[in-house]
Amino acid sequence: MAGNTRGTSPAPPKASDDPLATLASLPGVDDSVAAVRKGVDRVYGHRVMRRRSNEVTSEAALRGARGSAALSGADWALEEVRRRTDFGVEGEPRTVGAALRLTAEAGQLLSVWRQSPLRVLARLHLVAASGRSPGEAEGRRGPDETADDTVGRPRLAAEPVDEPLIELPLPDADEVAGRLDGLSRLLLTGTEAPALVTAAVVHGELLALRPFATCNGLVARAAERIVLIGSGLDPKSICPAEVGHAELGRAAYVAALEGYVSGTPEGVAAWIAHCGRAVELGVRESTAVCEALQRGAA
Repeated sequence: MAGNTRGTSPAPPKASDDPLATLASLPGVDDSVAAVRKGVDRVYGHRVMRRRSNEVTSEAALRGARGSAALSGADWALEEVRRRTDFGVEGEPRTVGAALRLTAEAGQLLSVWRQSPLRVLARLHLVAASGRSPGEAEGRRGPDETADDTVGRPRLAAEPVDEPLIELPLPDADEVAGRLDGLSRLLLTGTEAPALVTAAVVHGELLALRPFATCNGLVARAAERIVLIGSGLDPKSICPAEVGHAELGRAAYVAALEGYVSGTPEGVAAWIAHCGRAVELGVRESTAVCEALQRGAA
């Protein structure tokens, strides 16, 4: 944390000053956290992870991107995502391409996230909405490309949002700015809450706010991935929660989000539990990958 002297560490925040830790005490959250921790430990202990963890990470990234794209309306078969190299500038191909770019980018932003979450969110939106690869996203536009000044920044007053999956009331631009700032401060202050709780809140808050003109779901799920990696829960990024969110289905995803947006203890706890179940399903997916590698089937 900025401002700490060498050799010292910040005192943990008191529970009363740590809203995320308070959420961790909601009924049922402890069980979700324990189940996630047990599952993650199990897959990290798999013998394949000692020799072929990079292959598991790559496959988890591909499957996670496919799951995130499916939740944003581009439900392609895994093998279709694997074989395609052409991702267009509109429609389902663009959505799948954006999900793949975000998954590739997420692991590169951990150090920046710890210093400026808002800068990372802007970068994620730039990567998703630009229609170009991460390395090209900040380069010069080609002759057929037009500038879009909504890319890489939160929306302004009266700017529309294209996020058809989420039909909840849309907060206005001032509320978005205030809540994004509050979220950033919360993350930078630090918390004693488990990684699952922090990741679920980041994911839920971004979906509730829909701060960008497009790609909010894709960005929210990428941010959840960054928290899970950066917290140390899933440092090799082999537990793709996006797979689980997609497997649980869009209807359950939206219903759980509605609980989060309600702000009730039951609703927030249900959203955290939903995110926990998604991670568990991601663990199951990567465990299957490990088993296939062990059998020589992958």
